[in-house]
Amino acid sequence: MGAAWVAGSVRAHALLDRRLGTETTRRLACLPSVEAVVRELATSPYRREARGCRTPAQLETAIGATLLWHLRVLAGWQPGVGVRLLRALAGWFEIVNTVDHARRLAGEALPGDTGGPYRLGALATAWSRLAATRSLPDLRAVLAASVWGDPGAGDPATIAAAMAISGAARVAEQVPEAVDWAAGAAALQVARQRFLAGREPTTPVRHRAGELLGRGAVSAPDLAGFTAGLRPAARWALAGVAGPEQLAQAETDWWRRVERDAAGLLARSGFGRAVVVGCVVALAADARRARAAVQLAALGGGPLEAFDAAF
Repeated sequence: MGAAWVAGSVRAHALLDRRLGTETTRRLACLPSVEAVVRELATSPYRREARGCRTPAQLETAIGATLLWHLRVLAGWQPGVGVRLLRALAGWFEIVNTVDHARRLAGEALPGDTGGPYRLGALATAWSRLAATRSLPDLRAVLAASVWGDPGAGDPATIAAAMAISGAARVAEQVPEAVDWAAGAAALQVARQRFLAGREPTTPVRHRAGELLGRGAVSAPDLAGFTAGLRPAARWALAGVAGPEQLAQAETDWWRRVERDAAGLLARSGFGRAVVVGCVVALAADARRARAAVQLAALGGGPLEAFDAAF
C-alpha cells in the first residue's frame, strides 16, 4: 500500500463529513420554497455553490457542482490509478455537459439557466474538445474519436444513451468494486430506452452494450427475454421486474443496493481504493437526496412519504 493511497483514503474518510445526512435532507424536503432551501444550505457543505440560486434547476446544478468539487479534491490526494478511477466514476458530469451542449446545438430549449456547465478539471476526459464543437455532426465526430466512442447518430437523445452505456462500460473496466453496479445501471438504461421509450440502440451502442450485458439480452425482442439474456452481473438490477412500468422502482432498488455495498466498502479496515469508491458513492447518494429535497420544496414541501419511498 503506497503512501498516496493512505493519504487518499484518509481524505476520503474526512470528506464523508461533508454530507447533509438523511434527516437533514428530509427536513429540507418539507420546506416551502427553493429560497428556504438556499437559506438552510447557507451553513452546509453545499453553501458555496448554492449561494444566489433562484430556481430549482440552478440549485440542483449547484448541489451537483458541490459533489464534483469534492471528487476533484479527492482526486488531488490519489495516486495515478486513483485519479483514473475517479475520472471514470465522475463520467456522469461530462455526460450532462455534453448532452446539454448537444441540445443547444439542436436548438432545443433547456429548463432555464442551470448555471452549467460543470467544471471538471482533471476529471474531464474529452470535455474541452466536445465543448468547442459548433454543430451536431462535429460533436459526433469528436465523440467518435474519444473514449466515449461513436454514438451512431448525432441527435441529443442518442448521444445521451450512447454515453451512458460507454460510461458504464468504462466503470466496469476500471473500477472492479463497481462492476455489478455498472452492469446493472447499463441494463436499466437499455431497458428504459427499448421498452419504455421505444428507441432501439444504434449499431455502435448495441455492440458496446452487448459486450457488457450479453449479446442475447441486447437482441431479445421483449423485456422478459432481455432480462433472461443478461449476464449475472447485470441481471440483479431487473430482478422482479415484470413490466416496463416497474423500471422506475428498479432504479430506486439499484441505488439501495449500491449504497449498501458502498457502506460495506467503507466498513473495511485499512486503506486503499475500496475506501475511495465507497466515499464517492456516499457523497453521490447524499447529493441525490438533496436534489430530490429541492424538487419537493419547489412544489411547496413534502409529502415525506414520497421522499422516503425513493430512498
